[in-house]
Amino acid sequence: MDKIQLISGRSHPELAQSIAKILKIGLTSVEIKDFADGEIYFRIGKKVRNDDVFFIQSVSPPVNDHLMELLIGVDALKRASAGRINLVCPFLAYTRQDRKAVSREPITAKLVADLITKAGADRLVTVDLHADQIQGFYDIPVDHLVGYPLFARYLLENKIDKMVIISPDVGGLRRGRGMAKLLNLPLAMIDKRRPVHNQAQVLNVIGDVEGKTAILIDDIIDTAGTVVEIARALKEKGAREVIICTTHGLLSGDACRRLRGSAASKILLLDTLPLAKEKKIDKIEIISLAPLLAEVIRRIHLGKSLGALFTWEKKEVVL
Repeated sequence: MDKIQLISGRSHPELAQSIAKILKIGLTSVEIKDFADGEIYFRIGKKVRNDDVFFIQSVSPPVNDHLMELLIGVDALKRASAGRINLVCPFLAYTRQDRKAVSREPITAKLVADLITKAGADRLVTVDLHADQIQGFYDIPVDHLVGYPLFARYLLENKIDKMVIISPDVGGLRRGRGMAKLLNLPLAMIDKRRPVHNQAQVLNVIGDVEGKTAILIDDIIDTAGTVVEIARALKEKGAREVIICTTHGLLSGDACRRLRGSAASKILLLDTLPLAKEKKIDKIEIISLAPLLAEVIRRIHLGKSLGALFTWEKKEVVL
């Protein structure tokens, strides 16, 4: 583990510190501050020339500030002659718009990909992009990690029985199918429509959920309107219990109030985003990504396989 450095932006310093502690590598000091007009100043505190640098920065709210900070940090590393710039971005904003749904719309997922590539990043490590095809928007290697094995391990360790995996829509079927296969469980799906942004109407539950613990697996909870509506529909269809497993907990607006009063008994989140104290309701439980990301960083630096991280032996997720 020679010639490796870890640096952190301001979006999620707790996660960066946890990763550094596991790897037993101190975070390289950086000076980041805002000028009076809102512009961002970024300076690396030590030499990085020819080093393998891992820049840890989620594009969390305020997303525009943290995205700009990410781009400025990458540019600083490039101009400091870093040997390789590896961007570790557990949550990448703007990925929900990966196509033109109606005329005269932008494709912001592609725009962000172009910005990151042009800034000078050599590699991107991220978790649960909204759509797998976004990897193809980048002209640099993308290590796209998935969160569902961590949820699977939690469910096994807590001996949750009579489970059925629920995909919230057709777009989430691949993720749901992967988790169902991992746990050897049946898969059901929600038929829904979205009349306006951040609102969904459940039309039907496709599959048998009666008397079972419904495990709803999704990538993002934003305002929580969709998952709350799905949890209600699952309970009405006879589900014994509803557990929501979501990689990215944005929890915007009244999301926590909705989740607190929802039919879900537990909400499992990964710490791709920092969770403010006022959002830590009793139903929410956080599963740390730090051990996985630390091992990913170690393997990338040493040129080892990442695929070997996700194996299934004796009903145990090995990470």
